[in-house]
Amino acid sequence: MEGLALTGAWTDPARGLLSTIVLEMGGSSRLCAALTPGEPVVLMGPTGAPTEIPRGQTVLLAGGGLGNAVLFSIGRALRAAGCRVLYFAGFRKREDLYHADDIEAATDLVVWSTDSGPEVQPRRPQDLAFSGNIVQAMIAYSEGKLGEAKIPLGDVDRIIAIGSDRMMKAVKDARHGVLAEKLKRDHVALGSINSPMQCMMKEICAQCLQRHVDPRTGKETFVFSCTNQDQELDSVDFAHLGQRLRANDALEKLANLWLDHLLQRKNLIRV
Repeated sequence: MEGLALTGAWTDPARGLLSTIVLEMGGSSRLCAALTPGEPVVLMGPTGAPTEIPRGQTVLLAGGGLGNAVLFSIGRALRAAGCRVLYFAGFRKREDLYHADDIEAATDLVVWSTDSGPEVQPRRPQDLAFSGNIVQAMIAYSEGKLGEAKIPLGDVDRIIAIGSDRMMKAVKDARHGVLAEKLKRDHVALGSINSPMQCMMKEICAQCLQRHVDPRTGKETFVFSCTNQDQELDSVDFAHLGQRLRANDALEKLANLWLDHLLQRKNLIRV
């Protein structure tokens, strides 16, 4: 197995436990399901800069799929710092929803969004549901189509988006388009930029380089995403990010096909 950049979910210092989330997409991540209790693994980290937690602000969190696993811990820290947290939680379908208790505990209001199929049924009176993508949910929320917007978008000081590169780009574009009149002009918008990563040792292998373009001057710069994944949405070159993320596409597909072939010959016991 190759080294994997994983998302941390929770820790239990008293019992010495650490939980990470593995999305089964490639050969190495799929093999994680075959690890057995007691088998040693090597973990390094956490690495990079922690998410900046402001005090006393209104913060909009936008999570797509796996990104929701990161945001509920950020939401918890924000509320502890006296912030109001408006959370748009996006999933492909209702069955993909996870950690609903943790998301609710970390938020003042949740808008559950599902791309297809039945809507999520909110469990708290203030929470809302929408069938469609996150940007569409934001538009419907701002227009009062989901019910009373108890935390108006016009109150939002900061946006933190974590999801696929396409989802974060859609949030970036909506802020200057369909949502421009709904949001504060001086709000801060950040995205967690999951560039391809390899060494995780800070500015060594340059696998995680991400191109930035200053929206005011057009100046081009490059940053190491493993040093700080939280980057200004307006500066990120999402076309560059999309190309980088797909650079190893052929090799990843071949590895998956080879693993399928091996698993047909011998059925591994999964967790």
